[in-house]
Amino acid sequence: MADTGTLECITEHERILQEIESTDTACVGPTLRSIYDDQPNAHKRFMEKLDARIRNHDREIEKMCNFHHQGFVDAITELLKVRTDAEKLMVKTFKLTSHWLFLPFSQTQEVICCRIQQRNMATTVEKLQLCIPGTAADCMSERRVGQYRFCQIMAENLPRLREEIKEISMSDLKDFLESIRKHSDKVGEAAMRQAQLHRNFNSVVVKQASSGHFAKPVYSLNGRTHTHNGLKMEDDAGEDDEVDDEVLTVQDLVDFSPVYRCLHIYTVLGDRETFENYYRKQRKKQARLVLQPQANMHETVEGYRRYFNQIVGFFVVEDHILHATYGLVTRAFTDELWNMALSKIIAVLRTHSSYCEDPDLVLELKNLIVIFADTLQDYGFPVNRLFDLLFEVRDQYNETLLKKWALVFREIFELDNYSPIPVETEEEYRLVVSRFPFHDAEIEKQDFPKKLPMSQSVPQIYTQVKEFIYASLKFSESLHRSSTEIDDMLRKSTNLLLTRTLSCCLQNLIKKPHIGLTELVQIIINTTHLEQACRYLEEFITNITNVSPETVHTTRLYGLSTFKDARHAAEGEIYTKLNQKIDEFIQLADYEWGMAESDGRASGYLMDLINFLRSTFQVFTHLPGKVAQTACMSACKHLSTSLMQMLLDSELKQVSMGAIQQFNLDVIQCELFASSEPVPGFQGDTLQLAFIDLRQLLDLFMVWDWSTYLADYGQPTSKYLRVNPATALALLEKMKDSSKKNNIFSQFRKNDRDKQKLIETVVKQLRSLVNGMSS
Repeated sequence: MADTGTLECITEHERILQEIESTDTACVGPTLRSIYDDQPNAHKRFMEKLDARIRNHDREIEKMCNFHHQGFVDAITELLKVRTDAEKLMVKTFKLTSHWLFLPFSQTQEVICCRIQQRNMATTVEKLQLCIPGTAADCMSERRVGQYRFCQIMAENLPRLREEIKEISMSDLKDFLESIRKHSDKVGEAAMRQAQLHRNFNSVVVKQASSGHFAKPVYSLNGRTHTHNGLKMEDDAGEDDEVDDEVLTVQDLVDFSPVYRCLHIYTVLGDRETFENYYRKQRKKQARLVLQPQANMHETVEGYRRYFNQIVGFFVVEDHILHATYGLVTRAFTDELWNMALSKIIAVLRTHSSYCEDPDLVLELKNLIVIFADTLQDYGFPVNRLFDLLFEVRDQYNETLLKKWALVFREIFELDNYSPIPVETEEEYRLVVSRFPFHDAEIEKQDFPKKLPMSQSVPQIYTQVKEFIYASLKFSESLHRSSTEIDDMLRKSTNLLLTRTLSCCLQNLIKKPHIGLTELVQIIINTTHLEQACRYLEEFITNITNVSPETVHTTRLYGLSTFKDARHAAEGEIYTKLNQKIDEFIQLADYEWGMAESDGRASGYLMDLINFLRSTFQVFTHLPGKVAQTACMSACKHLSTSLMQMLLDSELKQVSMGAIQQFNLDVIQCELFASSEPVPGFQGDTLQLAFIDLRQLLDLFMVWDWSTYLADYGQPTSKYLRVNPATALALLEKMKDSSKKNNIFSQFRKNDRDKQKLIETVVKQLRSLVNGMSS
């Protein structure tokens, strides 16, 4: 029963409140008296209900006046003008009186209620006019109310009340500042999300409305794309874009009433400057705290996102305060804060981005910076320095891409079998040429199965270069740059990929110990085809950016020099490895330098060496240009030099004529190999000339034709023109030392001692020639 009575009491109080709000002011007294004539303590419950109703109206008034609280006072003045409008309305009302009789009863009641509300509003304006700041002070200064005791009490208590009010409002402000510091990231998140949705929508519309130059298949390092309402939208921020979600404004997220209230109180009490200084000082401190990044911020995109959200939230709040408070903060103050913040932000991002090794993370950081800059630019903050910073971040992004693609290239080279690509069917052939621009009329005419000249790494490398261009394009988008600038960025980054990363990988590959002559030959063939494909990469970039290669200052691709350098390095490595292989065979030589006569056949090590060279040069027929000829000539010259060094080795003290004869048989086999044209293209006896020094030296000793040598020495027509006196002397000295063991010389000394004197004479003459040359 008690509950029922209480409920009836509450209902009655609601009715009374509605009656007070809508009834004539003359009837308010009896209405209020009915409260005290009701149940005991009813007036207490009514007062609670009245307080609740007052608070509700206060909130509505505050919400209505929040954005322009200074206009509250102006609004009161404007209300005074309602009288004039009301009088005009009265005239119109009298004109319509004749129509009232014809109105239904319900509509007549509505008109009556409207009239009562107008009268109440006029009365309210008159009463509020007395509450305008300065009115009470004027009355007191004119001593119109000074004789009343309540005035004296107010005079005594007002200073204390003012301080209490200031303290309470300041306490509310401090709570507000603490709350906004903790929750500014939510404000920033909402603002950045709104800017991101706007940016994504515009980007999609522009791309799909274009002629298709930027409508290429979207490439993402992490493979994330998604579609909304039929429009492909890039997941730039790394999270799903819920376009249909309601975007909250800063007014929805933050209750600024403590700031407005405190500002109003300090202004009315004549202490506005103190409040402004305190607010600005506290916000400067909070700005410095917001700008401090976490130590591990560079490890995840969430770290950067939280950092940006806090900064955006801070400046969105300040922008709102700037426009809503008329002077609490000034544009100069916010500009000062922003310039300080911008320098700190750039320093932080420059440092932390340098730690990033993951291109996906750097790309997401770039997208966050763009959204961050676009958001603050929408609020009037200059962000050009942020976009300048993005060019530094772009360089960092390219560095991470280059490192990533270096691993990709390295893996491709490691998995390659370095043999021509076999194709069994037309489908397999079309698959290869769809990945790599290969055209060869002769090969196309061949029946299946057939082989393409390059190995499998060639189409893979070409495809990966295109993937790199797509990845580089991802960063260049949304930087508010022209197509020409984007084209230039793509070409420069691609040049770095070719001239630095790919070139380095090729050079390292060529130097690897397990890469043999066959692999080197295939690498030369591969680089030739990749070099020819560079013009297709030029066209590929042109199709993406729609910038003609003939445009002034267009950067060209330097792939030609990259592949030429790699090819020259591979050719040099072929020559080196050939010489190393020849040296290995030479080390197997085991001559008996004191033998009386030769075996009558060439040495086994030399015949193995020649067979190796024959099989090797058969593979070289696939090499382009004169590479095979150069390799063959280089090998023959190195073989000739090695044999000469073996014969003249300082550790070899004695050489018999039989050893010379055996050595001559080996050189004859070398000459036969050279004359057999192991590599086509040599003219005449060009290749045999590699052994001319050895041939003339051996002929001199085999024929023992010293008189001719000494007589014709220095003459262009000399039969032994290529025999150096020092070389002949060195070999003759070795044969002289072995004369005691040489039957030929022993018999020579017995039968004809004059010949022994001839040897001595030849040695002296040779020494004379050598000394003459040295002088």
